[in-house]
Amino acid sequence: MGLVKKVNQKNWREIHKERKKRKEEKFLKRALKTEKPKNDEESTATEEVNSDFDDIRTCSIAVPGSILANAQSPELRAYLAGQVARAACIYKISEIVIFDDICGTPPSVIETDTVSGNKKFCIQFARLLQYLECPQYLRKHFFPIHYDLKFAGLMNPLDAPHHLRQDEDFMFREGITTDKPVKKGKGTYVNIGLLKEALIEDALKPGLRVTVEITTKDRLNSKKICGRAVPPDRPVKQLKTYWGYSVRLAGSLSEVFSKSPFPKGYDLTIGTSERGTDIDSVKKKHFSDFKHAIIVFGGLQGLESALESDSLEVDDVSLLFDHYLNTCPQQGSRTIRTEEAILITLAELRKKCLFL
Repeated sequence: MGLVKKVNQKNWREIHKERKKRKEEKFLKRALKTEKPKNDEESTATEEVNSDFDDIRTCSIAVPGSILANAQSPELRAYLAGQVARAACIYKISEIVIFDDICGTPPSVIETDTVSGNKKFCIQFARLLQYLECPQYLRKHFFPIHYDLKFAGLMNPLDAPHHLRQDEDFMFREGITTDKPVKKGKGTYVNIGLLKEALIEDALKPGLRVTVEITTKDRLNSKKICGRAVPPDRPVKQLKTYWGYSVRLAGSLSEVFSKSPFPKGYDLTIGTSERGTDIDSVKKKHFSDFKHAIIVFGGLQGLESALESDSLEVDDVSLLFDHYLNTCPQQGSRTIRTEEAILITLAELRKKCLFL
């Protein structure tokens, strides 16, 4: 799953107005005990191949790029990115947003090259996450030699369901379209990590990553493998299996929300902080009704610092979220690292039946 498509940016007032409207609708829904009928929308062939996960429940996480800049060596940066990727895979996160949490800091406080350096680390963070998410047999095609990936070998593999080995039989596989000659109008050959390429019906340009549904019965031993290109969320819908995460870059904390890939944005937003509400006091019912959730983590200085660097006209960072939680109350250490907070938070929210 590559970088998701961008949508039109909304200002904070529009986002706040929509969130207020959603809360009112939820209150009326609980009071009247009614359910909205589901709308069956017909999707065109183009929409089907470019599905954006809007009709399935998703959970995203947003992580500051500064945590990578804070790592003390290139080796530790790679290992840290691997920890975040592993946590996302274990808890079936569908999107990881890397945001610049010191974007608007004045030059008098932080030197200019430090700010540009943080953006550089955001890009490296995203590249490492994408590299790990990509099946091993496709990496050489999508990731040429790059300094950011110099120590990628130190990262633990995800071993996700879509990271299939050559001898594994599965009806869906990730692949890359090739330029192998084919008769006009007869489709495209796709490298799906098997000894033979799969022939799909669609005529696509080479170098594209596609999800292929294999229609041949004997998928491993057949002389000819046939299939069709499907949306990347098809395995999730059809088999209820996890199929990796997408990666998105956000230039600030506000862009985490305003540039959501979902047309209606996130309908459940959660911020994490030691100054938040004790998670043990929050009931399960508060997380029961949502379609697209996002959990936002702070860096070394917390989300409060990220808000100060932003241009939002809000003084209290908790106002940006539906829930502002302390997911590790009564902690023994004075500090909890972001990569630790991700695992702690996802484990605690899983108990609340949030998304798993």
